[in-house]
Amino acid sequence: MGTQVDKAGLFRSLHAGAQPLVLYNAWDPGSARAVAEAGARAIATGSWSVAAAHGYADGERMPLALALDNLARMVVATPLPVTVDLEGGYGATAAEVGATVAGAIEAGAVGCNLEDSEPAAGGLRAIADQAARLVQARAAATAAGVPLFVNARTDVFLQSPPQAHDAALVELALERGRAYAAAGADGLFVPGLADEALIATLVRGSPLPVNVMVGPGAPSLQRLAALGVARVSHGPGPYLAAMRDLRQATMQAMAIEP
Repeated sequence: MGTQVDKAGLFRSLHAGAQPLVLYNAWDPGSARAVAEAGARAIATGSWSVAAAHGYADGERMPLALALDNLARMVVATPLPVTVDLEGGYGATAAEVGATVAGAIEAGAVGCNLEDSEPAAGGLRAIADQAARLVQARAAATAAGVPLFVNARTDVFLQSPPQAHDAALVELALERGRAYAAAGADGLFVPGLADEALIATLVRGSPLPVNVMVGPGAPSLQRLAALGVARVSHGPGPYLAAMRDLRQATMQAMAIEP
């Protein structure tokens, strides 16, 4: 697959195809290898799944050193590009976020997610605050010489129930997207948004390729492609499905008489 820079270039190009880049989120080297063997074009971690697999709750409760070690082992597990979910960047300051991103690059990542909600309080950060954090993320990538794909996640749509999602909320997300693009972000991730009309409006107005997260009730991949979505994530869904299958198989095995 080539060098880290080569992988970063490939990963970036996957956001510009006719079909969305599908990321079936993995959580450790074994799951990354299974996803790769299924024909995936890239590997993405999901913070919730990684934390759960290591016995932690989500929200930057998993130690950063452990998260980066897990990332490094996933990078060597397959030849595919790997992007990492860094949650809010594991830092109270923008400079600390830059250091976290530098650590992820050193571990082999070619992309990262950075969200704009506070891990403790759960509220949205001020736009200027989050933009400053993205500036430092981009600076870390530039210093490392790796064209990291910085996926700026906004939690605007996670702050209210789906029935409250409307055009005004889309405009709030677009306001953040424009600021994040100016700060050096490469993609806009909008988990929680599933309404087709609102997705279409957001895609048309976004200065960045749009990433949605799918789950029960979400539009089909074909519909998302028609709406212009560039990237589709599965979040904790793959981990939850795997654990459900494991529990069922265990119960069946225990019920078998010798």
